[in-house]
Amino acid sequence: MKSHREFLKDSVRKIVDFSKTDQSRGIPPPSMEKPFDPATRRIPLPGREEFRGVILEGYLFSAIIGRESRRTYSGVPLSRAELAFLLFSTQGIRSIPAPGIALRTVPSAGARHSFETYLFVRNVTDLEKGLYRYLPVEHELVFIREVENLESRLAAACFGQEFVGSADVVFVWATLPYRMEWRYGRSAHRVILMDAGHVCQNLYLACEGIKAGTCAVAAYDQEEMDRLTGLDGEDEFVIYLAPVGKQ
Repeated sequence: MKSHREFLKDSVRKIVDFSKTDQSRGIPPPSMEKPFDPATRRIPLPGREEFRGVILEGYLFSAIIGRESRRTYSGVPLSRAELAFLLFSTQGIRSIPAPGIALRTVPSAGARHSFETYLFVRNVTDLEKGLYRYLPVEHELVFIREVENLESRLAAACFGQEFVGSADVVFVWATLPYRMEWRYGRSAHRVILMDAGHVCQNLYLACEGIKAGTCAVAAYDQEEMDRLTGLDGEDEFVIYLAPVGKQ
């Protein structure tokens, strides 16, 4: 048990030779989002100018004191503008100061942002049920595929947690570790977990602003969730997920 605690410490930084990381060796940074086929169906999302119409005015303080994990949902569909607001709040890009570097709405060690956001959509206005990926650079969705028996497969992949399958949409964050390893080498993995917490907390607070609820889920069948999301489980794998539904 004590040996596993070492992973939580930053002692590894003292033994990493940062002069040998790919960044120090002059290798270009990895892409800030995975490439996509230009022929793939892409869905534009409402932008910041439309968020005012879905966000409760002056909600931040009440969101902070009222935030809690919510596992029951009303069945009212999430609107596309509400979904866009949640995506922008968790992985939206505010600016790109240099190639391969993005300043987003959440902090990340070295601005590396190792995550891709996948969505299992079940009940969102004007979106068909299925698996999508968020493109933060374009602020669009890519439709990946339909998923048969979506509700039951999500619940099964989360060890029978039925509420996961009943949500309007399930946010699934996958990490591409090399995005962080490129800069930090062996010390990358600890901060990836910190970054996951930043992203999910923003989702909690953003949900409060649109009268929606969420519940972070860290108990899931790793291999099954990777398969369901279509990931290789090595260079990219699920690290955290959260179902969202209107209250």
